[in-house]
Amino acid sequence: MKILAVDYGEARTGLAICDRTEFLASPLGTLYEKEFAQTVTKIVYTIREYGVEGVVVGHPVNMDGSRGEKAQICERLADALRKLTGLPVALWDERQTTMQAATYLNETNVRGQKRKEVIDQVAATIILESYLAYRKNEKAAKEKAESEGK
Repeated sequence: MKILAVDYGEARTGLAICDRTEFLASPLGTLYEKEFAQTVTKIVYTIREYGVEGVVVGHPVNMDGSRGEKAQICERLADALRKLTGLPVALWDERQTTMQAATYLNETNVRGQKRKEVIDQVAATIILESYLAYRKNEKAAKEKAESEGK
């Protein structure tokens, strides 16, 4: 299933996508938009353009598990995408993904303007990779349970 990951931001929103086999997650781009409704419209356009079959939205819960304002905005985004596309939309805990993205960019020596342009895409890719690993593990556990139940 082709899945789009969204790392929502008030000014920049990173996107990543996987192939139909859910094996490879790749950065797709960054939306530069401050208006929430326009961001939603651009994401819906991207979903249609790439034939996406599912969406995962980064859910920035606080370290203590509570939901702040940004988490609530991401919940609104997920709801809007569900309603406008009819696709399954999952919220995925994105705690520390931006820090992981920054670490990766430090290790690959990406600096300055280029860093600003790609950090949200890298964060979206990390979100997607984590979500895909979860789906793979869930599928394997289900198959194991079914084989043991026979």
